[in-house]
Order: sequence, then C-alpha cells, then structure tokens
Amino acid sequence: MKTKAQAFNQITQAEDYFAFFGLPYDPQFLNVNRLHILQKFSRLMKEQGIETPDLDDDATFNHYRSLLQAAYSLFETSSPLEQKLFKVFNQKPSNVVLLSDIEVE
Repeated sequence: MKTKAQAFNQITQAEDYFAFFGLPYDPQFLNVNRLHILQKFSRLMKEQGIETPDLDDDATFNHYRSLLQAAYSLFETSSPLEQKLFKVFNQKPSNVVLLSDIEVE
C-alpha cells in the first residue's frame, strides 16, 4: 500500500491535488488558473524548506493542504499578472521602446 507521500509524488494534474487533499474547487476556475495555482503552491512548499514532506503525519498533511488552499484563494482575489509568478511577466521585451525612454531634444 502506498503512503500518502508516495501518492502525492505521483500526482500530475491540478484536479488530483485537490482530490488528494479533499479540497473543493470550481473546475472552470481551476482550468483557467491551474498553472498559476500550482506554481504558487510549489513556491509556498519551497518556502517551507521541506522537499519531501511526511504527508502521513496529520499536521504536515493539513499544513500542505492549507498551502494549496491559500494558492487557490490567492487567484480568486488577484490576477496572474499581479502575482508575476512566471519569468515572462518580469522580463522587459527587447523589441519595444517605451515613450518614456525617448528623449526629446
């Protein structure tokens, strides 16, 4: 029989994370924001400094459950553009000249 940690490490779909932790979600909302939610969840886990959590421990399981819920809730009130989780949101395009960059002589 698999441990919770082994089952967790085999999850690849956002819906499966929510099922694993027993969290409700709006399928349409999750479909639109899945990458951002999972990226934020991953960052929150890394901030905790635990690479392989002992999810068989109820306290750890509930803690990681709350991290996924926090990531989901964040995008209910904020946009991916505001969170800037991905590199593309933080890069300045090299082929664009802003009006503020043009000097008038």
